[in-house]
Amino acid sequence: MAEQNNALSNIITIDGSYLEGGGQILRNSTALSVLLETPIRVEKIRAGRSQGGLRPQHLTGIQLLAQLSEAKLHNGNISATEIFFTPKTIKGGNYLGDTKTAGSVCLMMQTAIPCLLFANDSSHLRLLGGTNAEFAPEIDYYSMVFQPIARRFNFNFDMNVIRRGYYPKGGGEVRITVNPTDQLTAVDLTEFGQIKRFFGRAFVAGILSKRIAHEMAEAAEKLIHKRYAKDIPIEIQVVKEPDNMAIGTATGIIVGAETTTGCILAASALGKRGVPANDVGIQAAEDLLNDLSYRACVDRHLQDQLIILMALAKGNSKIRCGPLSDHTKTAIYVAELLTKVKFTVTEVSSLITGNDQSNSTRPEASAASASNTSNSTFIVECEGLGYQRRS
Repeated sequence: MAEQNNALSNIITIDGSYLEGGGQILRNSTALSVLLETPIRVEKIRAGRSQGGLRPQHLTGIQLLAQLSEAKLHNGNISATEIFFTPKTIKGGNYLGDTKTAGSVCLMMQTAIPCLLFANDSSHLRLLGGTNAEFAPEIDYYSMVFQPIARRFNFNFDMNVIRRGYYPKGGGEVRITVNPTDQLTAVDLTEFGQIKRFFGRAFVAGILSKRIAHEMAEAAEKLIHKRYAKDIPIEIQVVKEPDNMAIGTATGIIVGAETTTGCILAASALGKRGVPANDVGIQAAEDLLNDLSYRACVDRHLQDQLIILMALAKGNSKIRCGPLSDHTKTAIYVAELLTKVKFTVTEVSSLITGNDQSNSTRPEASAASASNTSNSTFIVECEGLGYQRRS
């Protein structure tokens, strides 16, 4: 009883309705809870959403974390608006996460992999659900962008896409192998350099014609060539997914850019009934070009995913990005609350000088106030916790 009362007295309460107010607060807070062995209470879960409380995909992710950390999860039910999560020790092993829907496997990866990176042994994850889903990173984004950037933090994992799955059936399968590391390394992603290549992948699956993928790729390439010199290579792979490696009918495209300093940015779009293939390709290209217009080293989708790594790493990390998304501001809120590290956000003019660094800076701003200011980028900086794997 005394031990239980002590745990309750140390519990940290997190406002699940803060800013983004969705599943991301749950993912980041439970992941950091596991790593820090800190009990948490998350209240007002998804309070601003039309269907508030826990949805199946959120519950699956939390249950996976509870499994790998032998945590006690109180009130882990669909539609619950408050949970209590008390973790123990992270253990390597074989784990299964099954959304039983088209819920994103990538969102499960976001929470599980950082924890298993500090487990006592190697781990193997088998994740079932949607590989290319709306409102979540696509599996191709993870392999093309997140994985190579994460390596710079000494954050390594192997990923094998067994089968792709799409809305509404899901059915995708991804297998992950994570070998433990002792500590993450701080990174500096503030030098943009010059764009050296564009790349991407346009796909169709199911009953759709490969011609649709070609149209998406051609539309994206045409728009990029309007903004950038034609001597910069563009290689967008056009794919018709084999029937035995995809469940359902879908189409989509991811378009990315790599710079001479090793920055990798990308944007994606999924096809929808009634939306011309050209428009899908243009949407992805426009989103990428918008991030590039800020000479951002980190795109809008990667910003928030790096916050937890910056907070845990040893040393000073900093990233240069366009306007901060609510997801990023929310990730900073959770990281500061649980790790006690401090993030600073500095607005910097995106006008280019000889060294690709502006001499014009504006006063330091809080993450919550960093707004979409024209012609400005933001430097997000943090002296990391220097978290070490427990022996």
